[in-house]
Amino acid sequence: MLVHGAFADSSGFNAVIERLLARGYPVVAAPNPLRGLTSDAAQVKAVLDHIDGPIVLVGHSYGGAVISAAATGNANVKALVYLAAFVPETGESAQQLAGQFPGSTVGESLLPVPLPDGQVDLYINPKVYHANFAADVPARDAALYAITQRPATGAALGEPAAGPQAWHTIPNYNLISGADRIIPPAAQEFMARRAGAKVQVVRGASHLIFVSQPRTTVDFIERAARETVS
Repeated sequence: MLVHGAFADSSGFNAVIERLLARGYPVVAAPNPLRGLTSDAAQVKAVLDHIDGPIVLVGHSYGGAVISAAATGNANVKALVYLAAFVPETGESAQQLAGQFPGSTVGESLLPVPLPDGQVDLYINPKVYHANFAADVPARDAALYAITQRPATGAALGEPAAGPQAWHTIPNYNLISGADRIIPPAAQEFMARRAGAKVQVVRGASHLIFVSQPRTTVDFIERAARETVS
């Protein structure tokens, strides 16, 4: 099961999905509302609870924080796979973790859009989407992703993780994007070490690693399946 993060959507997984299906794996790409961490995790959990059999749960970026909450207590989830992702401890937010190490451009990249309820939707400014979010994706493709990106609310990115985090009890794997300008590689490595993850670093990969490196991504997900699903 694949969970996208902010400033993207499930269609970004298309090349990954094609390869997983070709290798015989059933795939679900869960919608991530990007409205609030607790509510987003509840929606993903609802999808998880309707899947029979063992699950490898994959999250990109903010989706990593979502799966860390959604998988708690679900015995069918055999592995968590983080792709250039946030892996928060209870009480930490994506916003906090992005700024904990130098190198993130996320603050300067955001384009806020005020909402009628007083909240704010956050987009990556299309002018810097390629350079800061998807540098190793062809410019033409990055321009399309910039146009079709889905925003996250400021509340979602700032909401602290609540309750027990699933990575404490479920085997986890972390694919680190070595040239990430959104979540600095040092931050990814810190979170991966803390979680006791099995780690692979992809040198030169941007934050949109699953788009630019689909084969590497699928190999990594398959490794998690092979090692945890009997």
